[in-house]
Amino acid sequence: MRIMIATAGSRGDVAPYTGLGAELRRAGHEVAPATTDTFAPLVREAGLEFRRLPADTRAHGGVRGSRELMRAAVAFVTELGQGFAAAMADGEPDLLLLSTTTAPLGWHLAEATGVPSLGVYLQPTAPTGDFPPAVLPGPRSLGRPGNRVAGRFALRMTDRVYEQATRDLRHRLRLPPLTASAMRRRQERANWPVLYGFSTALLPRPADWRPGLDIVGNWWPHVDTAARLPPDLEDFLASGPRPALITFGSMAAGEGDRLSEIAARALRRAGLRGILQSGSAGLAADDDDILTVGDVPHTLLFPRLAAVVHHAGAGTSAATLRAGVPAVTVPVTADQPFWARRLASTGAATPIPYRSLTAERLTDALTHITKQQTYARAAATAAHHMATEDGAGRVLKAVQRSAGH
Repeated sequence: MRIMIATAGSRGDVAPYTGLGAELRRAGHEVAPATTDTFAPLVREAGLEFRRLPADTRAHGGVRGSRELMRAAVAFVTELGQGFAAAMADGEPDLLLLSTTTAPLGWHLAEATGVPSLGVYLQPTAPTGDFPPAVLPGPRSLGRPGNRVAGRFALRMTDRVYEQATRDLRHRLRLPPLTASAMRRRQERANWPVLYGFSTALLPRPADWRPGLDIVGNWWPHVDTAARLPPDLEDFLASGPRPALITFGSMAAGEGDRLSEIAARALRRAGLRGILQSGSAGLAADDDDILTVGDVPHTLLFPRLAAVVHHAGAGTSAATLRAGVPAVTVPVTADQPFWARRLASTGAATPIPYRSLTAERLTDALTHITKQQTYARAAATAAHHMATEDGAGRVLKAVQRSAGH
């Protein structure tokens, strides 16, 4: 089959689909991820065809408040919608795989072309009594009725984000007017299938979800079998006790000096060697016991660490558990507070809200998770559970079912 995977957002929203695409290609399918220009190298390194989506998340980076986040999301989605149909122009696929961010647009493309589609989401989106929506900041739980109400409210907010882009796209596709919310309800009534690419170790499937919603386990970013860590990083790892990694991924742009100082002081006070991953924040340190690195594969580095301090993005949260490593989470925005709470619920992590991050709090948290063996044991238990899951394999089976195999 010719399969197009449409995804957009930050690196953590895109990189897992390179591994999923590589798995589908190994099974004999032609796979073309459609995403933004920033991630073309990731797609091509996985041996996949790149198709361009026009939006750029970097143009909307650095937002903090919920109002700013909403405005940035609308601007991003409007850009995305303007060029979404063009991604199909190089050859219509037999199947469309849609991420959380692209599904509300992809549904209309599927209607216009008659191409079947499947959801492949990295975040839980369906309302449930089990937990409040991942995209809304707030308490751990509002009670079962409150969680469901909040979940429906979150979907209505999402519909607002996509409203203008939906109107423009349907006009371009010569489809009759249909609101974003009406299309979503149509898909729900049809039990449109969604495969969620995270582990039941972090989030068991809610019993009140509709048929067609399944949690299948992670699909992981593609890593070449010949990939190795850089020599300076290998030398550093070999030269002493296991270090702690501190990374904020694509978050905290412009905060590098402050965060680097906090990180260096906390590592020294906790008596730990450290690795700073520069990321969008530009972390760096001038210290013999601290090494600064760029992008390195989580799967190669994380199992060799004492702990990871991270922003609680879905992918990084899963990678720390997969490696059996305890974590300190410092969630910044969007779904990160949700994943920080889920990680804490496993017993493998302790959270510090981004606005409350100080060298003192980070010192205490690092000391606690590295000295108390309960954190490492909980992480190892989750890693064992995750090793039994095959998210990409489950998607492959769903793809084969859609083709009648």
